[in-house]
Amino acid sequence: MQDQTVRIVSQAIRYIEHNLNNKLELDKVAAALHYSQFHLHRIFTKTVGLTVHEYIQRRQLTEAAKLLAFSQKPILEIALVSGYESQQAFTDVFKAMYKTTPAKFREVKEFYPLQLEIHLKEETVRMDFTKEDIRFAASSDAEDWMELVNLTIDGYPCLDKDEYIQKLQQYMDDKRALILRDEDMAIGVMGFSSHRGSVDFLAVHPQYRHLGITKLFLHKLMDELLCGREITLTTYRAGDRADTGYREEYSRLGFAEKELLVEYGYPVQRFVLLGGSLL
Repeated sequence: MQDQTVRIVSQAIRYIEHNLNNKLELDKVAAALHYSQFHLHRIFTKTVGLTVHEYIQRRQLTEAAKLLAFSQKPILEIALVSGYESQQAFTDVFKAMYKTTPAKFREVKEFYPLQLEIHLKEETVRMDFTKEDIRFAASSDAEDWMELVNLTIDGYPCLDKDEYIQKLQQYMDDKRALILRDEDMAIGVMGFSSHRGSVDFLAVHPQYRHLGITKLFLHKLMDELLCGREITLTTYRAGDRADTGYREEYSRLGFAEKELLVEYGYPVQRFVLLGGSLL
């Protein structure tokens, strides 16, 4: 059953990717797959962590942002090929997600994606991970680590991948990089700072987020590496439409809201988990 579900969701993703220049909604995708809207919505959301509508919107806005940064196409034309019926409707949604207007985004020419295409593991997903399965990452893990970064780019707005890759090796050398694998695939990674008591990067494969992988990483950190320390991280601010559930997850795990910050030009909020208070 698990394999069949993943095949159906993968077919939906492929259909969406081949039709990003068209107006797309759940009903059209379901009809193309000869599948019920209700069931496709349910299995897509559980597997990907986004609704069909959210995935389509984020992918189309990403492609629109790419055109704004790297082409001279008029904004109205970009709006229409992104599935919007007017430039104003496109501008409203773009600004909510990218925190700037399409025109200003074009002026700056610093492209970053909201969402890249999701590739799912089509073999049976392992369900019984423990924190003992998490180990320090090595240089040989770097390629798979970056594949997971690409897959979870939605959690890290404005991420500069070139800069990130340069820092990753240092984290590995300093034993500040943790990885969890399911056979030949990285399904969770964390970079942390012992000095600051901070989680600097935490990514979990969409198919595995519902298995409590984030909680496993935090337990690993609290129980073995930062014992009894206050743990801090930053995430989306309340009401940010670009958030795909990260803020809610950290709140559910017991993180408390702290000050508002701006990181790499993006508005975020610091969250703190007081010593041993993980829920």
